[in-house]
Amino acid sequence: MAAHRSFTEYVKKRFDNNFWAAAESYLEANFDSLGIELRRIHRAGETEISDVKVEHVWVEDKPGMEIHFDVAVSIWFETHEGDYHYDDYDENIVWMMAHCRGDLDKNLDDFEILRVSRYNGKSRVQNPMDDALVPVINKNQLDDAAEQFLRKHYKKALLEPMWLNPLELAKNMGLTVRYENITRDGTVFGRSFFCDCQADLYNPVADEMYQEHIPAGTILVDKKTAFLSVLGSVNNTIVHECVHWDKHKKAFALVRLYDNSLSNIGCKVIGGVAGNRRDSIDWMEWQANALAPRIQMPITMFKKKVEQLISKYRREMKAYDMIDIIEPIIDELVIIFGVSRLAAKIRMLDAGYEEVAGAFIYVDNRYVKPHKPSNGSLDRNKTFSISARDAIVESKFNPELAAVLADNEYVFVDSHFVLNTPLYLETDRFGKQSLTHYARNHMEECCLVFDLKIKTSVTEHYHTECFLNRDKSSDITFEAHYSDKSKSAKNQVQMIKDYNADVLSIAKKLPMNFSGSLDALIGWAEMTEEELAEAADMSEKTIQRLRNTEPDNVTIETVMQLCIGMKLPPVLSACLMKASGKSFMMTEQHIMYQFLLNSCYHMSIFDCNEMLTAQGLKPLGRQNRVS
Repeated sequence: MAAHRSFTEYVKKRFDNNFWAAAESYLEANFDSLGIELRRIHRAGETEISDVKVEHVWVEDKPGMEIHFDVAVSIWFETHEGDYHYDDYDENIVWMMAHCRGDLDKNLDDFEILRVSRYNGKSRVQNPMDDALVPVINKNQLDDAAEQFLRKHYKKALLEPMWLNPLELAKNMGLTVRYENITRDGTVFGRSFFCDCQADLYNPVADEMYQEHIPAGTILVDKKTAFLSVLGSVNNTIVHECVHWDKHKKAFALVRLYDNSLSNIGCKVIGGVAGNRRDSIDWMEWQANALAPRIQMPITMFKKKVEQLISKYRREMKAYDMIDIIEPIIDELVIIFGVSRLAAKIRMLDAGYEEVAGAFIYVDNRYVKPHKPSNGSLDRNKTFSISARDAIVESKFNPELAAVLADNEYVFVDSHFVLNTPLYLETDRFGKQSLTHYARNHMEECCLVFDLKIKTSVTEHYHTECFLNRDKSSDITFEAHYSDKSKSAKNQVQMIKDYNADVLSIAKKLPMNFSGSLDALIGWAEMTEEELAEAADMSEKTIQRLRNTEPDNVTIETVMQLCIGMKLPPVLSACLMKASGKSFMMTEQHIMYQFLLNSCYHMSIFDCNEMLTAQGLKPLGRQNRVS
């Protein structure tokens, strides 16, 4: 669709003579009552209009293609001296309001001024439209607009929770849906045709474009994109195009008043509008994006179904907390309403179920268990869950985060920086740590908060929704930056202080040599040589030699394996590293080593190796030997 066109500018140019005539009549009929001051003349004589300007236009949406609009007009005129003894005149300005109408199906050829009145600075139009004839719909009006749409085109969706059949909706609106290959690259998902035209389509067999007659009232859906997309996305696309037809026909008609060769609106796969982008066109797309899921999931019926599912899954799963049942609820909503998982999540958030923000999150291609702050809400662009790479970069190069981590109170578990206390962390029988159920219900107590920044190119008005799109199939790339230190309860702070005091007392008692430190730390970890060999992925013989004989040289990788195998807190791993005579260099491999020792020491050697290989780095293992 072409660039934004101004209704005000169109009215100024086309109906200029009409406003001049109305201004002349208005001034002649109301001159004495307008309170015009005569400063330079003694007696008013003839008046002569020098200019008539359209200052502002307020448009009101009406049924069909009719519009009403109030036009504020300034009238510039001269009042000449009525006494023949003098030759002078006064210049004045008065304003009037012209109340007008016209039918866009008739190209405003039936334009008429219904009445004129004195301008008082206010317009009382109902159902306002902007200067591009796009309906003005605020965010808090979206649910009402969706309900009005359904009352007009699909009433039964307001009676019970149901799947809205998009083909039936289109038929109710007198529209035809066709599946065609719209473009060669599949970047345009759908097109709405407001006028008959010859349209360019793609022939995949011949690999060439061809033309075909498309009648008005046709919605084209791209075959290839529809085939590759989930059903919910295809349903949403058709409803999206129906919204364009219902809400934006008048905006399209205005553009055709400027250029009658235009015939359709094309919507890109990424959520934009094909062609030039301007503010009004972007708002049309935002409205279609925002209204489509609300039409598919009308708020009253949606809430009714969510409450039913909450009761159902609490009963079936014998679980009460929302984090335990939120994901099966989302997936059943996907089936019931025929929408995508992202659309269901966004709609739940709209309906006030804040727990959805922590559901179906995948970081580093790993599933993150559902979680939420105890107060239920977190700013949309903030998160507790970050990638290992972001954690490494931020902990190394963000001074504020580095200062927070310096006391070793936090460890990196399940994509979270979490306070290292038994209240928030638990260990399974394989020695793997995870967040406790309490921690996942009180994330603001124990986890650091990060700001999410979207790296993928998306439309501005899609940003809020994007932050929810972190499931496995998402192609949106994020990066995280440390936001603010989370505040723990006072009693948890005391627990941390006690733990740190214990670790420091151990560190102070360690001997200066490597073998002595290793022997003492194996005792502190309460591990046998066999257990440590398995945990560090090295041989018992190597451990015995290192423990009993001071080595001439030991690799930094061997020290890493021992520290991770014993799950040494950072203070103790630093002591063992110092005793080995080794130090870290400014290489990507060594920066990752430091991150593992400082924030991931609770993990197994195999989990640490997965993190290393995920960053394209060399894993730790039995290939490392004492030289």
